[in-house]
Amino acid sequence: MIIDFHTHGKLAKYLAFSPAYTDWLFAEARTAGLDALCLTEHFNTKGFEEVYADIAARYPRRGDAFNVNGLLVFPGMEIDIAESGHTLVLGTMEEILDFNRALIPHKEKGSFLPLADLAAEVRRRGLFFGAGHPFRAPGHIPEQPEENLATFEFVDLNGKDLAHDFEGTIARTLAFAEKLGVPVVSGSDTHQAFQYGCVTTVLDREVDTVADLRSQVLAHTYHIVYAPDFAFKVKTAGMLKRALKEIDRLGGDYVNVLIAGAE
Repeated sequence: MIIDFHTHGKLAKYLAFSPAYTDWLFAEARTAGLDALCLTEHFNTKGFEEVYADIAARYPRRGDAFNVNGLLVFPGMEIDIAESGHTLVLGTMEEILDFNRALIPHKEKGSFLPLADLAAEVRRRGLFFGAGHPFRAPGHIPEQPEENLATFEFVDLNGKDLAHDFEGTIARTLAFAEKLGVPVVSGSDTHQAFQYGCVTTVLDREVDTVADLRSQVLAHTYHIVYAPDFAFKVKTAGMLKRALKEIDRLGGDYVNVLIAGAE
């Protein structure tokens, strides 16, 4: 089962949710060879609940995931911490939505939870918790006290960082995960489709619950695959993202431009 542990369903946090855009993303993820992805949308994105309400209304549930035309979508969330840095949580849709509502007082910069408080809440809720791209500036996750880092169950080997420094990112990420005694899984970190498949995690067997996903990851029954053209995928994805955001800034409909161009 080929899965991407770090993806987004929107082009940018400040933009309104677009079902058509998200549908395009999921279709392209399947085309890129993915069997599943973790939808780790930013916890303070505009219309966070709309994303899951739309998916739940239109696609059948399978275990903890949603079957989007053959692509399993696992609910998740990317959460900022006060010390600067990003974390990833995975759970059922109900767990993710409940946690997101609990974080409402902490969604603005300056009010983010410290890692210690966030980790304690994650432990209390029993969510699957990971460190997102821990070495991307200006994040400071690796420097946090060991007792706060101990809650992490996996570390994100991130496609964007790999494209900037392939060998260095791998070395730093593996060393950090080894220090914590946790596995490394891969995430494209894409906000649009061209980045899918740049780096993937191949599980030994198919799963549809977070418990089984967690079990396979913690048992290290998987391997990571890098696309031969991963750097090109990330570069073109970045260019497309900037172009689509500029279309929106100028008052255009970036979704129609994109979908019309794909037809």
